[in-house]
Amino acid sequence: MDAFVQLPKELYAGNPCYVPDMNSDIRDMFNPKKNTALKHTDIQAFLAYRDDRVVGRIAGIINRNANERWKKSCVRFGLIEFEDDIAISDALLKAVEEWGAERGTTQIQGPMGIIDFDKEGMLVEDFDLMGSMIDIYNPSYYPKHMQQLGYRKEVDWLQVCVEIPKEVPARYARVARLSKEMFGLRVRKLSRREILGEQGQRVFRLMNEAYAPIFGYSDLTEEMVSDLIKKYIPILDPDLITTVENKKGEMVCAAVTTGSLSHALRKSKGKLLPFGWVYFLKTLFLKNEDTVNLMLIAVRPDMQGLGVNALVFDDLIPIYNRKGYKYAETGPQLEDNFKELSQWKPLNPKIQKRRRCWIKTIEK
Repeated sequence: MDAFVQLPKELYAGNPCYVPDMNSDIRDMFNPKKNTALKHTDIQAFLAYRDDRVVGRIAGIINRNANERWKKSCVRFGLIEFEDDIAISDALLKAVEEWGAERGTTQIQGPMGIIDFDKEGMLVEDFDLMGSMIDIYNPSYYPKHMQQLGYRKEVDWLQVCVEIPKEVPARYARVARLSKEMFGLRVRKLSRREILGEQGQRVFRLMNEAYAPIFGYSDLTEEMVSDLIKKYIPILDPDLITTVENKKGEMVCAAVTTGSLSHALRKSKGKLLPFGWVYFLKTLFLKNEDTVNLMLIAVRPDMQGLGVNALVFDDLIPIYNRKGYKYAETGPQLEDNFKELSQWKPLNPKIQKRRRCWIKTIEK
């Protein structure tokens, strides 16, 4: 596992676009005591060696809940990294194919994680843009290898980057006002204590409702939610979290955003000790980076298309300006999710960082 965690840092040494994962996050992914999603998932790490040197890595993942929900028989691959040699990528993917076939799967897809919060999608464009803590970065030769090995596109994700306006656009302000008047909606900010308690659970229950139709999604259990809350609370600023309630006090929308930690992760090299924590504290409490990451916006299905998102933007844009943020970047969004992508139009969005989930039938 030491070699598994260390390999990307060797492959990307000197690459200004690569943002490392936290070492502890990778280790915890394979630890049943730290990752309750493993109750519903089989996972296996593999390393590729040339002589005594590690030249590639990959994880095989079988999410039984997702396969049942989507009526599929897929093994996922994730955390894939390799030197530019087709023999290495071929050996890694075949290892996962064989491991999956032994457990009854008939297709291989990826890169994907166990749950929707894990990084997913191989970068196929914009290799000159810096990555982030919520998405995958990889070199341009990765997709070339996938095509050469017979993998085909299953879905593509896109990311949206916007320059944060100094004032709330008139369209958002108008729709926000109408949403309050017509539906009795109101913004509610949560305290850190509330996020740790029932309100945090409500956010993720809402996410289960809103994201149910989205490709590859499987419900988060209460245990998984507790894992996520424990993981992200230390880096979340409650000011950057917005929820919307109706007249009955029901949560109908939740937006979780956080200041970027890309530079802090690069400087710390993915380690908190001995001095990595200093970079995180500086970023979190002294000087923000200029970009905010939009981790999720979930709207209850019966309220979608009714302008609820405008209330979120109406609340967050002034806060972003007050805290000195200049840009906002979404996580990966499915290219055919037109409703999701169209909400950014008033902000003159830049579409970037196309990434892909590949799929292939496992040969017997």
